[in-house]
Amino acid sequence: MDDDDVSVPDSPSSESGTLSPGSLEKQRASLQSYLNALPYQCESPEEMNARLEYIVGRISVCAETKNWLVLTTWDATATRLASHALPMAKPIRAKLTRVYFELCLVPGIEPRVMRSWADMLSRLICNKPDSRRKLDTTDLQLPWKPLWRVLQKELWPKKRMHDSSRNVVNILLFVAEQCRRYFPTTEISEMLSTFLPMLTKDTVLTIVPVLTSFLPPSHPSIYMPSVFSLWEAFNSSVIDDRLIELCGELSEEHIAGEYSEYGPEGCAQWKDVGLWSDAEWTFLIGKTLGSMNVPVGATRGASTTAGHADSMADKQSLRIKKLINRSGALAKLIVYSLSLDAPIRDNGSDGSTLSSEGFVAGSRALDSLDKLITSVESFFHPSNYGIWSLNLTHFVQRLMAEFSKRWKEEQQPHCKTPVTRRLTPEIRRNFIMILRTPVLLSMFSKDPFTISYSQAAIRAMALLEPALVMPEILERAYSGLEVVNETHRTTSVMTMLSAVALPLVSEKIYLGGQKHIVPLLELCIPGIDLNDPVKTICATMFIASVVQHMKIADVSMHQVGVDLSSDAPAQDVMDVDPDNEQQLPSGIEGPGMPTLSREEERALTRESTAAWADWVTSLFRRVLALFENLPEEGGKKGTTGGKMEEAVLKAIKGALDNVCLHLSDSLFDLVLKLVYEYASTNAKSNAVRAFGQLVSCLARARPEKTVDRFLPFCIAQIQEELKHGASSIRTTSTHEAVPSDTTLHWSTDMSILRGCFGYGGGTLPLQILKYKDQLLGLMALLVEKTKSERGYTGTGRLINRILHSAATIYTLNARYVNPAEWDSPEFNRNLTNQWGKMYEADDVEVVWHVPTHDEIEFVLEILDKIAAPALDKVEALLETVWKWDSVARNDFCRYLHAARSVWGGLSMFLLQGPKEVVNPCLNAEIEVPELLVTPLDVKAGFALTDPSDPQYQRAMAHRTRFGRLVHRASDVLRKESEGEDHIDAVIGVSRAIDVYLLEYAITRSSFEGLTKAYRQARDSNRIWPKQRENSRIVFLKRAHVYNAGRLYMHALYRRREALDDQLLEDLIEMSLSPYTRVRRPLDVRHAQAVLHNACGLMLPQYFVRSTRFTLPYLFRALEKKNDPDRMKGALYILWNKGTAAYALADINFNGQYLAALLNCQHQEKPSVQKLVGNVAQDALVYLNEESCHTDAFVEDIPGVLQALAELKHEFPSSIVDPRILQQAVSKASARVTLKNERYARAVIEILEVAERPTTHWRYVQFAIRFLYGLLRRDFAPPPALAAFFLKQSISPHTTIRVTAQKAVVKVCAHVKIRTFSKSSDQLWLDEWENPLKVDIPVADPSIFLQQHGQPGYPVGQEGDLRVDKVETGFLVWTQTVKGYRAVPEGPSPFSWEEASIPVLRAMSEVMGQGNFFTVLALLWGQESMKNSTTPELRAENVTFMKSIGVAKMFETQELQAVLDTIDPLLADGDRYKQRSGAELLAGLSRGAKHWPRQHADYLWSWIASRLDRIYAQMKPDTVSFWENLLSEQLVDRDPRRTAPLVKWILSLPLDFHGDSAFAMSKSLSIFNILVDCLDLRFLSLADQYINLFLNKCEHRIRSQIAQNIYAIISIQWRPVYPTTRGFIEACVHTPDPFRIRQARYLERISQIVTQLPAWREERLAPPRVSQSQYDKVGLTILQWVWDFAHGPQAPLIFPTSSSFCEKTILFTARDAHFPRSPEIIRMSELNDSSELQTYSSAVLYVLSAVTPPPEFIEVIADNFINAIKSSISWRIRVNALPTLIVFFYRNLLSMSSELVSKLMNVLLDCLSDENIEVREMASKMLSGVDRFVTMLRRTKLPKRGDPAYQEALRSLHSAILGVCALIESFPYSVEPWMPPLTEVLANHATDPLPISKTIRKCASEFKKTHQDTWHKDQLAFNDDQLQSLSTMLVGTSYYA
Repeated sequence: MDDDDVSVPDSPSSESGTLSPGSLEKQRASLQSYLNALPYQCESPEEMNARLEYIVGRISVCAETKNWLVLTTWDATATRLASHALPMAKPIRAKLTRVYFELCLVPGIEPRVMRSWADMLSRLICNKPDSRRKLDTTDLQLPWKPLWRVLQKELWPKKRMHDSSRNVVNILLFVAEQCRRYFPTTEISEMLSTFLPMLTKDTVLTIVPVLTSFLPPSHPSIYMPSVFSLWEAFNSSVIDDRLIELCGELSEEHIAGEYSEYGPEGCAQWKDVGLWSDAEWTFLIGKTLGSMNVPVGATRGASTTAGHADSMADKQSLRIKKLINRSGALAKLIVYSLSLDAPIRDNGSDGSTLSSEGFVAGSRALDSLDKLITSVESFFHPSNYGIWSLNLTHFVQRLMAEFSKRWKEEQQPHCKTPVTRRLTPEIRRNFIMILRTPVLLSMFSKDPFTISYSQAAIRAMALLEPALVMPEILERAYSGLEVVNETHRTTSVMTMLSAVALPLVSEKIYLGGQKHIVPLLELCIPGIDLNDPVKTICATMFIASVVQHMKIADVSMHQVGVDLSSDAPAQDVMDVDPDNEQQLPSGIEGPGMPTLSREEERALTRESTAAWADWVTSLFRRVLALFENLPEEGGKKGTTGGKMEEAVLKAIKGALDNVCLHLSDSLFDLVLKLVYEYASTNAKSNAVRAFGQLVSCLARARPEKTVDRFLPFCIAQIQEELKHGASSIRTTSTHEAVPSDTTLHWSTDMSILRGCFGYGGGTLPLQILKYKDQLLGLMALLVEKTKSERGYTGTGRLINRILHSAATIYTLNARYVNPAEWDSPEFNRNLTNQWGKMYEADDVEVVWHVPTHDEIEFVLEILDKIAAPALDKVEALLETVWKWDSVARNDFCRYLHAARSVWGGLSMFLLQGPKEVVNPCLNAEIEVPELLVTPLDVKAGFALTDPSDPQYQRAMAHRTRFGRLVHRASDVLRKESEGEDHIDAVIGVSRAIDVYLLEYAITRSSFEGLTKAYRQARDSNRIWPKQRENSRIVFLKRAHVYNAGRLYMHALYRRREALDDQLLEDLIEMSLSPYTRVRRPLDVRHAQAVLHNACGLMLPQYFVRSTRFTLPYLFRALEKKNDPDRMKGALYILWNKGTAAYALADINFNGQYLAALLNCQHQEKPSVQKLVGNVAQDALVYLNEESCHTDAFVEDIPGVLQALAELKHEFPSSIVDPRILQQAVSKASARVTLKNERYARAVIEILEVAERPTTHWRYVQFAIRFLYGLLRRDFAPPPALAAFFLKQSISPHTTIRVTAQKAVVKVCAHVKIRTFSKSSDQLWLDEWENPLKVDIPVADPSIFLQQHGQPGYPVGQEGDLRVDKVETGFLVWTQTVKGYRAVPEGPSPFSWEEASIPVLRAMSEVMGQGNFFTVLALLWGQESMKNSTTPELRAENVTFMKSIGVAKMFETQELQAVLDTIDPLLADGDRYKQRSGAELLAGLSRGAKHWPRQHADYLWSWIASRLDRIYAQMKPDTVSFWENLLSEQLVDRDPRRTAPLVKWILSLPLDFHGDSAFAMSKSLSIFNILVDCLDLRFLSLADQYINLFLNKCEHRIRSQIAQNIYAIISIQWRPVYPTTRGFIEACVHTPDPFRIRQARYLERISQIVTQLPAWREERLAPPRVSQSQYDKVGLTILQWVWDFAHGPQAPLIFPTSSSFCEKTILFTARDAHFPRSPEIIRMSELNDSSELQTYSSAVLYVLSAVTPPPEFIEVIADNFINAIKSSISWRIRVNALPTLIVFFYRNLLSMSSELVSKLMNVLLDCLSDENIEVREMASKMLSGVDRFVTMLRRTKLPKRGDPAYQEALRSLHSAILGVCALIESFPYSVEPWMPPLTEVLANHATDPLPISKTIRKCASEFKKTHQDTWHKDQLAFNDDQLQSLSTMLVGTSYYA
């Protein structure tokens, strides 16, 4: 349970404004509000602090002795204690946070352990959204550099060490995000100077998450200009997510400006819109619009290429994942930018003309939101449902949630937001008005998630502005409930009403809804229908939601005297805004409901209560009728029907529970009489459980009346039925109910009698004592006489409920008001005024049931008279188990069931004291007993707690006897009988063990269920997260959960006494039973499930070290000669994730677990072997080098020790027990030694199994995978292991070979890093340094590039340094760049570590075998099983070859042998053998990086001599892996190392005139590889080759030409700055810091494109049209633009494109015959070239989909407009319009009003186009009224033969299209000007096509979009206009 789960409403004193949010006094006041709600005295703050000191002391000892695994158990204990509102002083919290921060930085720790520390850190800071942070920036400062140091290893892992499943990078970034506000703000500049030089085009997706995770929210003005510039320059969805989230957080953080926690210096300055300038806001709101994911144009998905661009990124950067709620971040951004910051737009509310000047409510942000919602409004309608619907409604829901939060925060007295920046009532009204229509539309959606988001938004609206929303809801409610044939609308309406139940009920929120309650509830009664389960659930949900806030009583005038004058006290008078007292808010039409005074509303509400009696009667009769039609009960669990029927019954029970609880006395008596009469005259076998639940609802409300009425009847009925043989047929397993037993079950089982005791409500305990003699007699009779399984289990449930009611602590009286108020005359006099009453925590009177002395005696009497005799009979039966018959088995099962039912109801009866632990499962050599985690001994309301109390002793004696007898039964049944006849008895014993071990305090599932129910109730009534008021039931649930949390502490970490161990042994044996029914792992009631729960295999544990206790038994069960089923039982337990995780982390059992699996080969049964494979596969997750190192940690931890020392200063000096610390220190080294010994032994044992000749290949596969996972970087492996890996790397089994190769690579990498590491930190943080490494200073980048940035150097001028990777220099250069000294001729520069020499020698011996590389090449050359048509180079093979052979480790030792192997493969005709040779060669040359010069020269001369041969035999099916080979040699390599290859590629003829397209493309493709790999080193050649490609762009190999142009231009984009400061200043002062607006090679491209019109005229006729110059050049340019637009540098395309526009190049052309025309659009009309047509249309769309820099929007739009206006071809216009639609939508909010006006004018002109397709396309985007109506009235259609007919028809159709476009532009409202237009259109409904078709389509669309609101919309039309609308829809009737 999280801290926030129990701290919803803080205590009143904490909000006084005098206490800081994290002050100790406030925390104590908050805690006291919880303690006051408990019925027992709790610990004092001093006692709780002592417990905290105890835990911190243990954590300190564990940390100092590096006992990390034990430390994590104390973390969980600390979390559990902190979750119960433990007051913690800020210094303690801050220093404890520092400890966990330092722990997260400890290198070489298992990721799971690190994750637990990160979670603990997050809990301490409490940095969750919408919760108060526990620490301010003044309380804690954390260093960021150590975290960055640790993080770098995970951001850029070494390729050979990379593990794709590793997630540490996300854990560390999570830590950074949690701590970023505590990083020193003075170091922001240093952070930027560190991160920005590392940002390149390749690393941007890595560095942006780093920036957002590290940069503090303070001083955003330093970094936000750079962030916006970066954001604008890249096309990426990942960047969008991260930076939108950052902007949303900053908007919220800095809403208070200089009054925020950051002060005047650290706050963000307010600008035009919140924190943002106009340009920044326009950019942000454009991103918001693009995030809506609505379909635009021809697509049905998002019109963006950002996702595709991200998919092209480096895989390493894509490992960084974070679940970002983009809708939430956007909502936060908008809401926290709202303020009164602009002139208010006149909306015509006072009768004046509507003005377009100003902004909505005077808020720029609100005006933008208005435009945004208007642009997407049509997509909210259910008819437009799609994948975007969920996104849209979620966005609106988050908008309302954030707005509600901000509104309420600003109402608080301690709000720091300046008054001038706060929300105003006008902003609030307009905000809700903007969102109201979309939400009301989407509430009828087809998706339940969409509906739920809509309802959450409606609820928030109704609580903020009920007068605007509630009338609309009520209108829809009545229409939806009255229409019975539209089930979807009915269910949507009922769930919507459930969401707004509180404003509907409470007159303090909305005056006017109360009178509708009873009518609406009456309309819901028909909804209770078994034939429609969903509708029934929705109806009961609404009933429960409303009734929980009111007392159901008749207070009408004919029932009670009522004074009709106002009786409301002053504080109850509804607040009315004086400025709007006489009128509705602006823009609101009257909803058709009269506005009444408060007195009139109250009077109507009182009169409506007269119908309560009829409604209650109808409800219960409807429910009883439903019960009669239920299916018969049955199945294994005795359920009623299927899941839907069970859900219906659960919903009905919940509703009736609330109804009965809130009935007045008279109405309750009425209901009780009705139910009793039904019960006494019926016995329905299909409704036994359901009716029992109904009775339980009555008993919870008024137990005294219910028990008095039903108990005598039930007792008499039961006695009579038993007398006549009911339940006399003996059974021990689930069966169908016997018809003759129906009446008995009706009275007992789950029906009436159990229902009477189903809840511990009200005075029920008193009723139990009143009837205790009868109950004792009845229980004894039922135990003795019920012999069927259903009979005796029903008896057990009855006993359980009676005991639970008498012996347990629980809350009573869950009504919505305090008990004292319920019956007070004053309350009942003004009853309807009190509906929906809310409380604060301290005002709630929590009534508890606490067991009394008499009740405890009654429980003991049951133990004496029911449990003890039952156990006596069980004990007697055990003496004769060997001769049991069916009668004896039945007696055993039912008596044992009775005994366990007794103890199942006494979970809180006895407090278990200290136990005598016989087997602590401790390793005394390495473990300290005092460090074992202990339970938190807190008071929790147990009935008996004093061991010296006689009652306690009696009860404990009974419990001990029960446990011992259960153990004896298990032992006897296991030893004496093995037959199937006893399975039911064994299952009964396992369940009894479950009760004895786990039915103590509270179980995990019960606690989680209570917590979940509390959260749901809490959230359903609050409008914002920090709301203090809530309904009374919420505070009762809160108290219940808080008490349950204290109980849960007792359930955890219990010690095991001898009896507990014996019962665990029994469970283990049952879990290994040969009978599946007994062990059954998936059944929660059977042995394995009970064992998993008892051992707590997923932390936290119930019993300490119980898992360690069970493991030896399981391993023994896997040994030889064991039954296969027994083995399967053990394997299933070991397969459990918790078991595997514990065993593989435990020093004692790590090796045993793996060895036990490998020794299962003896059992040949397929099911066992399959299970072994599954267990072995899942075990691999827990095998990594950190898991081995965590428990053998010896490195220094200065940061942790310093943080601990500072923490200890906050506590007394005795916090750490010196004796315990001394023991732990003395055993720490022994622990490390033992861990290493066990590790070495495990490796040897596994290796021994793997090398046995008799070991099956599958077990060799398991073994080699285990051994691979066990490799450690700090531990040299045995030489035999390395030799084994190398031998298996030529295994014929592919899976073995692949793992072996990975293992060899890892072994070699470990040798290297151990050799090069000078310290442990270097070893674990990958900071080791190659002896050849040199840090080359970059004082002058130009000189550096001259020395190290050229594609080649003359012989003798290469220099002595090599720079393989230049991972900087994009924005800023780092101070140094890593380089290596070139190795001269002579010996090897490396000498490997001494410990690894035997390892390398053993590997060398294996390789020295003559045929090693021959066999390896043969195996690699086998045909792939994947049936790939184009084989790819396999990276794992290249890496293997690079690591061994003659490469890194062994250098030239086997060089000639490898070359001799490779040579024939290169020329082999088999492509797979060619690939094998390519892989060998790639790995060999790649690993020769640091060879002595003589050897490197020899290798490259050998390679160079074969390059021509390789090139000649490249074929279409082999070219891919040869290209991969070349790429592998060139990437991340200084070209001086591969000079022969670079020279060879540059010397290749780039043939553009060859006969073979493949031959030409082959050289260009290879050249493209060189360009990509050389990157900035190609800059000196860029101009030469770009001109070459532009000159040759008419050739048919256009794809390669376009790719090369794209690659070269991408390389040239390097907006580098001398310093980080210079870059930041450029972002502030210059418009284009990233230089994305600079068009390269514009003049050269202009020359080409200017010739396009002439080439167009010279196009060849089909079929040779594709050979035309125009087509070839056009396709090349289009493909280049297409590639660019789909890449991360997509914004770079716009300078060229816009320049094209301005210079009439690609987008415009001019000649003597044609006016200006867009050439790219003209391409799309060429029907004779499908490829050109497709590419041109696609490029137009993509260019419109990518967001351009703002200054290009108008340029591009102007050219679209000019294209449409100037073109004489209708095809050009019809092709340009869809693109214009996309561009217009994507950039709508960035367009000026003048540009929008231009667009509208050109579209209006298109309506009169002579072509109908153009006219219809233009009609989709129009607005404006007068022009179309005037044209309609002016245009008369002549006769068809008239010469002017076609022109008139065109003009008339354009006007009709314009009017229809106007109507469709307001799809969900009826504007004042709209009804008259129907009369205009109706006159033309019978005109010729296409006019009549257009009108009918418009009318049909109007009907579809207005059907949900037609009840209101039709009021805007008069009768003639309605008739005209009908005419538009169906035309004129023939008979009219």
